[in-house]
Amino acid sequence: MRPDYAHTATNKLIKMNALIADVIAAEAVEATVDVVAESVAIAGIDFDAVVATAAALITTPKWRARIHEKDTRVTAQPGFVLHSYPHRETSLILDVFTRDYGRIALVAKGAKRPLSKLRGVLQTFQPLSLSWSGKSEIRTLIAAEWVGGLLPLEQSALLCGFYMNELLVKLVARDDPHATLFNHYVTTLNQLAHQEPAPIVLRQFELALLKQTGFAGDFTTCTSSRQPVDPGEMYVVDPEHGPRMARVAESWPRVSGKTLLDMEREDYRDIATQAQSKVLMRFLLVYHLGGAQLKTRQILIDLMQL
Repeated sequence: MRPDYAHTATNKLIKMNALIADVIAAEAVEATVDVVAESVAIAGIDFDAVVATAAALITTPKWRARIHEKDTRVTAQPGFVLHSYPHRETSLILDVFTRDYGRIALVAKGAKRPLSKLRGVLQTFQPLSLSWSGKSEIRTLIAAEWVGGLLPLEQSALLCGFYMNELLVKLVARDDPHATLFNHYVTTLNQLAHQEPAPIVLRQFELALLKQTGFAGDFTTCTSSRQPVDPGEMYVVDPEHGPRMARVAESWPRVSGKTLLDMEREDYRDIATQAQSKVLMRFLLVYHLGGAQLKTRQILIDLMQL
C-alpha cells in the first residue's frame, strides 16, 4: 500500500473510532445523532457502519457499566466521615453523612496504602468535599478533599462527637436526605469545639435528630386533650404519640409543661429544664434504639454524668 493511502486509511480509522465514541455518548444521554451524522459525511465515512459498530459496543457489559457510572456520579458533596472500617488489604468502607444525600456507604479503594492521598483526609469531624459514583448499596469514592473551617474536637468534646456519630449511624436510615439535620450537626460540632456546655448542646442535637428522623413530634400540644401544653402541668411523652397529661402512677419520666416548651425553644437556662430533659431524652433514645446500648453514651455518663 502506498504511504499516502496508508496515511489516509489510518486517519479514517482514527476518525471512525472517535465518531463511534460520539454515537455511544449520544445514545447514553438519549440525544440526537444528527451532529454525528454530519461529521461522518464530512469525514467521508459510511454512517451506517459507524452506527452499527457503536450499537454493538453499547450492548456490551463494559460500556453499559461506563454509561451507568456516568449517570450516577456525584461531585463536590459536603460531608463527614461517621465511621470507617478496613476492607480487604488496602481499602476502607466509610459510613458518611452528606448534606444532600444523607447517610451513605462508600468504598475508598487504596486508602490504607502508605502513599495514598486519602490517608490523612478521611478523618472524623473534618468537613470534606466528597465525590463518588455508583447506585449500589456501597458506592465508590472518587475524590475527597479537606474543606476546613472547624476547630478540632479535643478531650471530652471528642467523646461527645463520637456519641453524635453513633446516634446518626443507628437512627438515620441510609439514602435518606436530611439537610437540616446535617446543618445542625455542623453547628453542634462547632459549639463543642468552642467548649460550649456539652449537656445543653447534646440535648439540642438529640431532639433535633429525633424530630428530623420522624421519631419525635411537636412538644407544644397535649395529645390527650388537643390543647396547648400548660407550663404549670406535668406530662409524660409517649414515644409513639407525644406529650400527654401525667397520671398518678406513671412509669415514664414526668416532665413539666415548662420543660417541654423550653426544649422546643432550645432554651436550657433553667436548671429544672436541664435535669428533666436529660431524663426524658435518655428514655426516648433507649425506646427508639430498641434497647440497644450506646457505647459512647455509657462512657460519657461515667465521665460527665450527662
